[in-house]
Amino acid sequence: MSAPVLEVCALAFAYPDGQQALFDVSFAVTAGEAVGIIGSNGAGKSTLLLHLNGVHQAAQGHVVVNGQVVSRGNVQQVRRSVGMVFQDPDDQLFMPTVADDVAFGPSNMGLSTSEVASRVAQALDAVGAAHLAQRAPYRLSGGEKRAVALAGVLAMRPDVLVLDEPSAALDPLARRRLIHWLRELPHTRLIASHDLDLVQDVCSRVLVLREGRLVADGTPAAIFADAALLQRCHLEPPLRQQAKP
Repeated sequence: MSAPVLEVCALAFAYPDGQQALFDVSFAVTAGEAVGIIGSNGAGKSTLLLHLNGVHQAAQGHVVVNGQVVSRGNVQQVRRSVGMVFQDPDDQLFMPTVADDVAFGPSNMGLSTSEVASRVAQALDAVGAAHLAQRAPYRLSGGEKRAVALAGVLAMRPDVLVLDEPSAALDPLARRRLIHWLRELPHTRLIASHDLDLVQDVCSRVLVLREGRLVADGTPAAIFADAALLQRCHLEPPLRQQAKP
């Protein structure tokens, strides 16, 4: 079995106001896995994701990326390995044009102009957004902004993609396109989402958080068939599954 590309080891975290958000969370992810992270509001999903590339630092336990324990001293290197797409794409789009936004990360890595241009073109093409290159990000639709935010992370060539509620506020067509992109990407993917149909379509493994604790880890089929678990965690099966007689 290949070595994990990412490990979370006995992770605990509390916010400055004393609210304990994570309790003793542990799991490992191997290269190429697509892992869904589900749970009700306040379960700790976003807090967990923010530890994976060093936005939050663990109060107890640690996160390991490619064999390195994440710390303040190596956080920039970690962020080259773990790319995060935030829930609101407007948090990531701030340059005059789409191409400028996608180029921002690679340009700050000291790459040549030609290499940056190549990465921008490849990343936009991967998400079907090449035609948006000269558009202003603030004029894009929600689905287009989501695609460009993802392209900006892909241009950094990370080993791991972390996505927080990627289908939020998307119309049905944009959502279907997103699912297609996520299924096709070769990266290791961790996806926190309330969209359990997306998780079922994209992920081969599901982690369930409840009140800051990891309470289940299994295949989508096993997790979504466990009615008692879903009820305990204030979740429902994917809509597609509910529609079955």
